[in-house]
Amino acid sequence: MKKLMLCAILALSACGVDGEPVQPTGGVKVGLNGNGIGIGANVGLKKGPLRVGLGL
Repeated sequence: MKKLMLCAILALSACGVDGEPVQPTGGVKVGLNGNGIGIGANVGLKKGPLRVGLGL
């Protein structure tokens, strides 16, 4: 019974029932300038007004 309750709690928290879910974000940029081609990428997480990211 305890395992069933734990699975139910994990399933509910994973689908965002306890609040707004965490949304992954990402993107890739390719640019052309006088020095050649530039490539950049970013990944992050968004939950409500909070955003955390990493750019390369």
